[in-house]
Amino acid sequence: MKIKTPRAATVLVAFLLTAPVALLAADGAKTAQLPTPPQSDKALLKSVDAKTLPNAPTTDQTTAAKLVYGLLSDSRYAYRPRALDDTLSADMYKRYLEALDGGKQFFTAQDIARFDAYKFKFDDAIKSGNLDPAYAIFGTYRQRFDARVTYARNLLKQDIFTFTGNDRFEYDREDAPWVADEAALDALWKQTVRNDWLRLKLAGKQPEDIRKTLDKRYLNMAKGVAELKGEDVFQTFLNSYANAIDPHTDYFTPRSADNFNMTMSLSLEGIGAVLQKQDDVVAIREIVPGGPASKSHKLKVGDRIVAVGQSDSGVMEDVVGWRIDDVVGKIRGAKGTKVRLDVIPAEAGLDSHPNRLVLVRDKVRLEDQAAKSEIITLPAANGTPARRIGVVKLPGFYQDFEGRRRNDGDYASATRDVAKLLTKLRGDKVDGVVLDLRNNGGGSLDEAIDLTGLFIERGPVVQQRESGGRVQVYGDEDSGIAWEGPLAVLINRGSASASEIFAGAIQDYGRGLVIGETSFGKGTVQNLVDLDRWPANETARFGQVKLTIAQFFRVSGGSTQNKGVVPDIAFPVSVDASEFGESTYDNALPWTRIAGVQHTRYGNFAPLLPKLETMHSARIAKDKEFQWWSEDVAQFREERAKKSVSLNEAERRAERDRDDAKRKLRQEQRKALGLAIDPLADDNADDGLASSERDIAKDAAREKLADQRPDPLLRESAAILADAVQLLNADGKLSATVLPQAATPGHWAD
Repeated sequence: MKIKTPRAATVLVAFLLTAPVALLAADGAKTAQLPTPPQSDKALLKSVDAKTLPNAPTTDQTTAAKLVYGLLSDSRYAYRPRALDDTLSADMYKRYLEALDGGKQFFTAQDIARFDAYKFKFDDAIKSGNLDPAYAIFGTYRQRFDARVTYARNLLKQDIFTFTGNDRFEYDREDAPWVADEAALDALWKQTVRNDWLRLKLAGKQPEDIRKTLDKRYLNMAKGVAELKGEDVFQTFLNSYANAIDPHTDYFTPRSADNFNMTMSLSLEGIGAVLQKQDDVVAIREIVPGGPASKSHKLKVGDRIVAVGQSDSGVMEDVVGWRIDDVVGKIRGAKGTKVRLDVIPAEAGLDSHPNRLVLVRDKVRLEDQAAKSEIITLPAANGTPARRIGVVKLPGFYQDFEGRRRNDGDYASATRDVAKLLTKLRGDKVDGVVLDLRNNGGGSLDEAIDLTGLFIERGPVVQQRESGGRVQVYGDEDSGIAWEGPLAVLINRGSASASEIFAGAIQDYGRGLVIGETSFGKGTVQNLVDLDRWPANETARFGQVKLTIAQFFRVSGGSTQNKGVVPDIAFPVSVDASEFGESTYDNALPWTRIAGVQHTRYGNFAPLLPKLETMHSARIAKDKEFQWWSEDVAQFREERAKKSVSLNEAERRAERDRDDAKRKLRQEQRKALGLAIDPLADDNADDGLASSERDIAKDAAREKLADQRPDPLLRESAAILADAVQLLNADGKLSATVLPQAATPGHWAD
């Protein structure tokens, strides 16, 4: 087995991620009496009730804004710096409005006309640290949200819930114009509420239950926005600047930075429980195996945490009504320290006496997000032998950077985990390996390089061009490989960055087949810059910036930017490039190429592809599961293009009945054909509920069952790889053409 070790020269703390950090978002409603147009930023701030506003910018936030400006405007740091001027200010202004009200559900054209006075002030706000424009706009946003919720709740008392006409609910308003005035917002929200009601009615709910459910939903939406703090507004505002530089530059507050680093390292120090907000309490959504919560055997999914205390004697703080991240902040803590929890069991009423639980915090590994393996057995058919294809599913290119720096013996690493799985699959004598990178949005650049090294001898993996034009080549420096046999890489539109580096390198080396959809198309590299390093603060104060520092290129010289990695064998496109991917960003870098670098070419699959395509087409023509998937993709794309849905009950019920009948028929056909049963086939109808409104234990169990659903794309990928093995073994001349270097990695013969 080949275990990768840190390169001697340097450890690149770089990231390759698909999308910007989520900004302020709300599934909700509002609008009210417009305040008198202010004469200045201060006037608008004063026009909003002070109790509803977050605090003004702190001294630390003012400093952080200036530090971010220094980074993003300096070519020594940013790959594509942009001058912070009126042009960029207008771009920031547009992005800030999109972050607050991307669906155009709250602001009116009158609001926007008034806000336009700030269009060329955002640059000055960043430079000076005077963030009044951001808070002024947010103050109006909160007013509008509260008003929309009030309006929505009042609608529930009216007799408007008959569904016999030709009305439609427009659910995609991203490209729609701002509505003219409050009356237009009322009309928009009336359809929104009616659609919410109709969904619950179609799910079998009675009017009184529907009214209670929706009233609570809208009230909780208002509470969620009321809980937003100054740091939330500040992060959203600074991200309007960061995202204007390029789609993958982001600002993190200190708390957001901690969460980001935890995700990247797949580890945290705490009790090992995933929490979820449900109404005013925080409940257990999942218990991480091996963590303190799991080992105690005293917590279960659905239990509610109502108070938290530190150590043996710290005061118990009532956390009912708190924001979930504030509760998490109290529960998470250093390894070896104690935390006390007051817990009400899932089956008990919220007014029941809580149980007191004491847990010792520990380091917890988030195994659910780590690499996993399985084996697909393909039966003998048409004179070909049975094949066993190993599958490695890798959801992200994770790495515990701190653990690696400290040279911890067991730091989390995607490459190390995959290497162990490959050793096990080798012991299981599989005939080939499919590496499943679907929806793998990226991660550590080091891990992308090291993972490629598990399948090739020494050689370049990726080229990186910095802002000054200097090109560096990074590659695998270790001899030996972890898997030299048949290999396929499965990708889709959600495969990005590090996934594209790996898939592109495997393709350029001719080391394996790439199967699936064209990938995301992100070809830039980000570094995480700690803003506290310049003042050398002992505690985190200013946050961090994920900053684009370079563009990467394949060893063949081409970029994945915008174009992505094109598979050798393509599956039907599930989402169009105009809807998802790098090409949808208005400020993405263009595609380009540089000179390639010398690298080994283990194989050339071009002569093999026509035969594989023919065998693939013949097989899926008989594969019910693959056909069903293709049908569902076509239906999804058709529905997505409509951007609205009917509010006619008979029409919606007919659609629902057709979908139910289709699922039942498919389940019957599965049984008749001896196919694997879909565990969610009888539980796939729209229940009309938000996730926080469902029974947590049942919803979590349903989520687990989703992992057991039939996966025709993965099975077909395994079959394509098995076809390639069979063709190359049966035809010596073809094998010599496709794999000329039979003594090197990529020798697929039995």
